[in-house]
Amino acid sequence: MKLALFDLDHTLLPFDSGMAWTRFLMAQGVLPASAEADYLAHCQAYVDGRLNIRTLHHATVSALRQETVASVAAWAMAFEASMATRLSADMQALVQGHLDAGHVCALVTATTRFIAEPLGRLFGLPHVLATQSAIAGEGEQASYTGDIVGEPCHGAGKLVHVQAWLAEHAHLPSELAGFEQSWFYSDSFSDMPLLCAVSDPVAVRPDARLAAHAVQARWPILRSG
Repeated sequence: MKLALFDLDHTLLPFDSGMAWTRFLMAQGVLPASAEADYLAHCQAYVDGRLNIRTLHHATVSALRQETVASVAAWAMAFEASMATRLSADMQALVQGHLDAGHVCALVTATTRFIAEPLGRLFGLPHVLATQSAIAGEGEQASYTGDIVGEPCHGAGKLVHVQAWLAEHAHLPSELAGFEQSWFYSDSFSDMPLLCAVSDPVAVRPDARLAAHAVQARWPILRSG
């Protein structure tokens, strides 16, 4: 049995899904015109080390805390349709090649689940491992708080999520070493824990630190798509 894992932003997608989601909601009149600048400011603060991943998640998701989970789900469906024409043909072919070969395939992303799942469906990925946003309230009044349930699916947390996912499925090997071959495609040095845990790490349009490591370690580097 073989396994193929895929990062989302700047890997399968040549752009940031959070920014695409923000712009989509702005176009729908859900978020104000200032939302894009606010999102960029929070992302820059994270890159600069002034925000951690939990604070960044809270800052972006809590903008929807006045909206119901059902409303967010409806927007996510429309978002999925709007993203269908923005997928990279190269990345679609890459994923489809693994699927056609019968490999177990999963999206593994720090992106919040309600954004990641629609994009995972567009790529035909049957499994989505993502950061889970906390929900307050019940039924029609349920809404996202901006907090994270459990471990963020980010950095070393991606490896934690993969290990937990494997442990939950009896038909899969209980650990990565149990697969005959395993791939992880990523653009970011922050994904090193999972990249180093698979048999075949692949750098996709890598950031500077990952590119340097990939060259030294002789990992494949994909720059198209």
